[in-house]
Amino acid sequence: MGENVQTLPYGSWPSPIDAALAAAHDGQPEYVGFVGDEVWWTEPRPAEGGRRALVRRRADGTQEPVLPAPWNVRSRVIEYGGRPWAGAVVDGRPLVVFVDFADQRLYRYEPGGVPRPLTPLSPVGGGLRWADPQLLPGRGEVWCVLEEFTGDGPADVRRVLAAVPLDGSAAQDRDAVRELSDGAHRFVTGPRLSPDGRRAAWLGWDHPRMPWEGTELVVADVGTVLTGARTVAGGPEESIAQADWAPDGSLLYASDRSGWWNLYRDGTPLCPREEEFGGPLWKLGHRWFTPLDSGLIAVVHGRGATALGILDPESGEVVDAAGPWTEFAPTLAVHGERVVAVGASPRSAYEVVELDTRTGRARVIGAEHDDPVDPAYYPEPQIRTFTGPAGREIHAHVYPPHNPGCVAPGGRPAPYVIWAHGGPTGRSPLVLDLEIAYFTSRGIGVAEVNYGGSAGYGREYRERLREQWGLVDVEDCAAVALALADEGTADRDRLAVRGGSAGGWTAAVSLATTDVYACGTIIFPVLDLAAWADGETHDFESHYLESLVGPREEVPGRYTERSPTEHAEQITAPFLLLQGLDDVICPPAQSERFLARMAGRVRHAYIAFEGEGHGFRRAETLVRALESELSLYTQVFGLHPPGIPTLELAK
Repeated sequence: MGENVQTLPYGSWPSPIDAALAAAHDGQPEYVGFVGDEVWWTEPRPAEGGRRALVRRRADGTQEPVLPAPWNVRSRVIEYGGRPWAGAVVDGRPLVVFVDFADQRLYRYEPGGVPRPLTPLSPVGGGLRWADPQLLPGRGEVWCVLEEFTGDGPADVRRVLAAVPLDGSAAQDRDAVRELSDGAHRFVTGPRLSPDGRRAAWLGWDHPRMPWEGTELVVADVGTVLTGARTVAGGPEESIAQADWAPDGSLLYASDRSGWWNLYRDGTPLCPREEEFGGPLWKLGHRWFTPLDSGLIAVVHGRGATALGILDPESGEVVDAAGPWTEFAPTLAVHGERVVAVGASPRSAYEVVELDTRTGRARVIGAEHDDPVDPAYYPEPQIRTFTGPAGREIHAHVYPPHNPGCVAPGGRPAPYVIWAHGGPTGRSPLVLDLEIAYFTSRGIGVAEVNYGGSAGYGREYRERLREQWGLVDVEDCAAVALALADEGTADRDRLAVRGGSAGGWTAAVSLATTDVYACGTIIFPVLDLAAWADGETHDFESHYLESLVGPREEVPGRYTERSPTEHAEQITAPFLLLQGLDDVICPPAQSERFLARMAGRVRHAYIAFEGEGHGFRRAETLVRALESELSLYTQVFGLHPPGIPTLELAK
């Protein structure tokens, strides 16, 4: 290989990883579950309009989509959605209920038949919406979270636990849906029934808290409705991330009362450690633990990265599954001795993994990673900890340029793009992402910054962003960028920043308030805090700014001071702005007001995508977004990669 290596400038290396390849591998399997002995899950289909397909793995190992296009198994509850399906074997045949994205109705489906609606359409607010279903064939019902709009505004909404009859009698009749809870909380998760069927447990929380700030664990008695609801754990300063019943009827839950999400059984800690056995509840139905019939508990846990383990609640010991995976998603299912999870690594994308707890053997059983190119082109990430302002630690993953056929001439370090994740209470996992490889294989480095406020490092690290959004996140990203430049890894004159959603905010604020970056890519961002707080976003995050920025009635000036829209004139670096026109979380109005203030001043490009919401899903969108982003960097940094369409930058 040595003699075939070319010496070419950074950013101009030829790569087999094109935008179409990266787009085809966008997204990951989610929401695993058992239907009898079979494992089912949802997975993305970028080439089919970005739909989510429900996939089954038969006993012989073959996999097949359960429903043809355009069926799209995805809930819009709290807009981020939640678990959209449940299944069981009834009278020897699979019975599945699922939410279809287009109309948000709950459907019943038996393979070989056609989906039949179980719930009515709603004339208000984009439909009655359902999530986190629990299938109870013995009762002839499915219990779920119901999100019901009472008006056309994003805040005109109520959420309750509800029972939907499986016989279809509520398909045209809202009154045939039985409400189980009284709406005491603004937000609820789906009910979990105790083994004897006499009690139900769920989580609830209210504005202005987000679920990682404070939730309550509620237990009630099961009758025709849920009665005698009582709070057994949690509160304004304690986040319960998940709850479930053990086979012996004790109540298991993940609470961060110690500063870390740890597991408790009826209030007693099972495995006190300074690591997370839970995480931020962005979607209803996330699962970090699941009890087995044996009394053992399957857990997804870790500090930063996550492992799949089996916890013995009597000894407090955890034995982790062996294998190449270094990151597990918050989805788990168990059946007998079998545990199913979704794992990934820096060399493999997310795949469905089964662990046999008898043998301790783990293997891939679904969505198996298949190298679409020679893995020699994958980046080789470094786990780094940088020192930020006031000596604080900043966690990051650094992906240096890497291509087996190319080296750069000496003298000038590589251009780097700093990636800010969304949330902002999120985390960038250390997994194979062909979008990152798209850049690194061409000679552009990437650094993902898990800035202060990120999940995975304890409550204190998350709380660094309290009232500091637009400051700490921006400072931490800049500290990593400048440290890479100071050590000679990155070129100080060729640094860029990019992010989506909350990361789009961080990118925009970074361009407005620092001189670190030569350009930036801003993707479906928050740009105007005051308008966002005034009802321009969805209900779930409508009060989030009270903790991220501060209560508006107390610090109204901050909402202006920190908004990039109010400081557009301070941005001098070229940028690319990408926006979905159907985005109700960060709506296009934010981007359009921002651009109106830019007119004639800074070179930029704005691309708005029809049919895309918060998070791009369609292959053609992903391709155009990625090629446009690369074109921005090539123009600003003076790079010459082969075969990339030129993005028109105009003032």
